[in-house]
Amino acid sequence: MNNVKWEFTDGEVDMNLINSVEEKLGFVFPMDYKECVKVNQGGNPVADLFDVSGIERVFGTLLKINQPDSPSDIVNKYQNLKKMLPKKIIPIANDPAGNLICFDYKGHEESPVVVFWEHEGAWEKEMLMEEEGLSEEQAEQKARENVFFVADTFTDFLNSLYEDDEDDF
Repeated sequence: MNNVKWEFTDGEVDMNLINSVEEKLGFVFPMDYKECVKVNQGGNPVADLFDVSGIERVFGTLLKINQPDSPSDIVNKYQNLKKMLPKKIIPIANDPAGNLICFDYKGHEESPVVVFWEHEGAWEKEMLMEEEGLSEEQAEQKARENVFFVADTFTDFLNSLYEDDEDDF
C-alpha cells in the first residue's frame, strides 16, 4: 500500500463488514480501497490536497463502513444522495465543502476510476425530468456534468495527494 499518513481514524473494520457493504450497494470495491478503508475508515489523510481539472481540492474524511447511525457511513451517504448522483457513482470520501470523492463504475465495472462530484448545481434527476422536461437519459447526462475525473485507480489517487507548501502563520 502507499505511504499516506492518516489521522483521526475510527479503528479497524473487519473485511466481512466491507463485503456486506459491497452487497448493500451492489458494487465490488477495488482491493486497494478495501485495504485502506479497513484500517483508516473515518480518517483524514495528512497530505490532503489534490487537483481536479486544475483546481485545488481538499480530501476531508474517508467514509465509514457499517456505522448506520453515522451520517458519514458510506451506505447512508449513498442513500441520502442517490437521487442526485449519476448512476454507478459510489461515494467513498467527502471534502469540507460537501462535495464527494467517488468511484465511477460506468464503463469501469471491474476497476472503477476515482472522480470528484461537485454538489453545487446538482439537482435531483426526477426534478430535472419534471421541471425541465428532460428525459431520463438527458437528466442522467445533466447529472454527469458535476462529475470530474481524478485518477485511474484509488492508489493513483492517494499517490497524488500533497500538502500545502506555504508557511502557516
